[in-house]
Amino acid sequence: MRATFGQYIPGDSFIHRLDPRTKLLGTLAFMVLVLLIKSFTGYALTAVFLAAVFISAKIPFKYVLKSIKAVIFIIAVTFVINIFFYQGKELLWSWRFIHIYKDGLIFSTKMALRILSLVIGASVVTYTTTSVNLTDGLESLMKPLKVVRFPVHEAAMMMGIALKFIPIFADETDRIMKAQTARGSDFDSKKLIERVKSYIPVLIPLFISAWRRADELAQAMNARCYRGGEGRTRYRVMKFSRLDLIALAVFLAYAAGIILLTYVFTGCI
Repeated sequence: MRATFGQYIPGDSFIHRLDPRTKLLGTLAFMVLVLLIKSFTGYALTAVFLAAVFISAKIPFKYVLKSIKAVIFIIAVTFVINIFFYQGKELLWSWRFIHIYKDGLIFSTKMALRILSLVIGASVVTYTTTSVNLTDGLESLMKPLKVVRFPVHEAAMMMGIALKFIPIFADETDRIMKAQTARGSDFDSKKLIERVKSYIPVLIPLFISAWRRADELAQAMNARCYRGGEGRTRYRVMKFSRLDLIALAVFLAYAAGIILLTYVFTGCI
């Protein structure tokens, strides 16, 4: 099974059975906490927390690696930019106009860990929640916006469809690249211009495929008389359970640890 970010992995684990609203709110709070982390101890605690979540969800470690594969380039660029342009007190290495400081190395490493934590944490929701439940959860959380006439159902539907199409387009891109490689395209060329040119035969059919799938989806929704969220009911009604309370308690323990490390034990590296 080839899993990518945005793809649901079937299961009956503790995390799978949580209310989608619990997972969405937990992910949002987790992202805020990760942005507050200032020490390697905090990132170590986050790594333990994420490992416990993935083990509880019974998601193999190889899927974690696949979820961060798409952001390796972003992490590398962020690391290089910060290590070269962040100035500090203790100079480690210097050559002409390039100066690498100890503080810059530490800061760059923390930024890389932050991005990794955010991506891995966000992937838990999509791995353990179906697109239908995810859409229903988003719509439920955005209900207060109906007061200002915000199209809550339509916005949640668009987000759910976007997440659903991420793994589809990832597989489509992989197939197109393999086909173009068989025709002689070189995606590993050391020349940047040549590499950019080789991606043009990939982007055009991918763009056409996206339009075709969007048209087919629109026709299918019209055939089923879809007219928006007005008056629609649900087959399954979402309810918070004891599992959600247990998950809340575990998350609060993690949050307390991060807050203590950030604002109390400020001497931690």
